[in-house]
Formats: sequence, structure tokens, C-alpha cells
Amino acid sequence: MKLVTVKLPEALIEGLDELVRSGMYPSRSSAIRAAVRDMLKRELWRSEMI
Repeated sequence: MKLVTVKLPEALIEGLDELVRSGMYPSRSSAIRAAVRDMLKRELWRSEMI
């Protein structure tokens, strides 16, 4: 994997940390990877299938 650095508002970081604390994701990175994957499926890859 490659490293990508992003800046996020504090509220988003707090939301990520809550997802990690609740056990939905093992880390911030895995939650962000899932969010990016879902966005690509919805906005990029789906339109290529049409």
C-alpha cells in the first residue's frame, strides 16, 4: 500500500475515532479505506459499467 496524507476537520476525526472505539473498524486507516472504496464504487466504477 502507498501512504497518502490528508487533512480532515476535527469533527470527522472524532467520528472516525468513534467507529474505531465501537469496534466497527480496527483503525482510522481501515475506516478511511472503506469510505474511499465505497465512494469509488458509487461514483466511478458504477458509471463505467453503464
